[in-house]
Amino acid sequence: MSRVLVVGLGAVSPAGWGVPAFRDAVGRGNALPTTALPRPGWTKPLAIRPVPECQPPPAWSRHPRLRRCSAVTSQAVGAAHEALQQAAPVARTRLGVIVCLQGGSVHYTSRFFDEVLKEPAVASPILFPETVLAAPASHVATVLPNVLRVETLLGDPGTFLQGLAFAAEWLLDDQVDCALVIGSEEANWLLADGLWVMDHRSVMAGGAGALCLTREFEAPAGQTSGLRSPTATIELARITDAFTYSRRLDRAHAARQMRAAMPAGAGFLLCDGLQDCPRTDAPEAAAWHDWTGPRLSPKRVLGEGLMAASAWQCVAACDALATGSFPGALVSVVGCNQQAIGACFTTGRPQ
Repeated sequence: MSRVLVVGLGAVSPAGWGVPAFRDAVGRGNALPTTALPRPGWTKPLAIRPVPECQPPPAWSRHPRLRRCSAVTSQAVGAAHEALQQAAPVARTRLGVIVCLQGGSVHYTSRFFDEVLKEPAVASPILFPETVLAAPASHVATVLPNVLRVETLLGDPGTFLQGLAFAAEWLLDDQVDCALVIGSEEANWLLADGLWVMDHRSVMAGGAGALCLTREFEAPAGQTSGLRSPTATIELARITDAFTYSRRLDRAHAARQMRAAMPAGAGFLLCDGLQDCPRTDAPEAAAWHDWTGPRLSPKRVLGEGLMAASAWQCVAACDALATGSFPGALVSVVGCNQQAIGACFTTGRPQ
């Protein structure tokens, strides 16, 4: 019997570059300050929580493929590098990469189409490749070592958990030895404006999160048991079905079905997607209204990072489990327009 283990974590967020800065901000629980972002055509700016510059610039930022990349790519690479450093030497083998996006490279997209609308004949062809949704995954795969397979998944924030499920399939089918799942978004006035229309209290945030997964085999005595890491004590125990929204299954009903599909565990931690926006939070808040155990709400601190936010939830869950304070953690994602889906991580060997 094999298990899928979490052996590396990476985070880039408005709190800074790296899991330690992310952990400190989420642990304090205080919402980070916002920055005013001008919106074309408006006199009143939008409020966002951008990612601060990484100082000093990391060595990987000088890679030729990253000279013109958008923030969504550089943040993804930053989270990926951190996760792989934790996972070494496991990550020095066949690596699979899954990059999950919702908005993608919005900054370059807006710049390119602005040029097209103003004067199509002179719109910069240099900008166009960065508008392609597969561009971040292409850059990540070029920068990282030993990449055997790479995919891009598009959807609402629940897609990050589907990315974890795909990665687990790759591992259990022996297609790769190590799988890196990344969720990344960049803060731009287009996304911030869309969130403002949905809920005036929602604050757009940029960033990325990454989980590095590998597998462990229970081998007969005297035989090699497969890849191992001395720090690999966190197991991806379950990804629920995706309860997709429709006329017959709205967000509230889908959230309740996701909650019902989650395992029950005494002392488990809940990492939810609440962000202090009553209108947006209502379906998920109702589904977990009777939860009395410990919980973390990264979006209340960092903002609505879309795909990055669901990655942050998983990073927060696994980082908390690494302290040994909880036997397990549940991640609840009630996506904005597609699905409700959950994940369960546990520590130690199952009884």
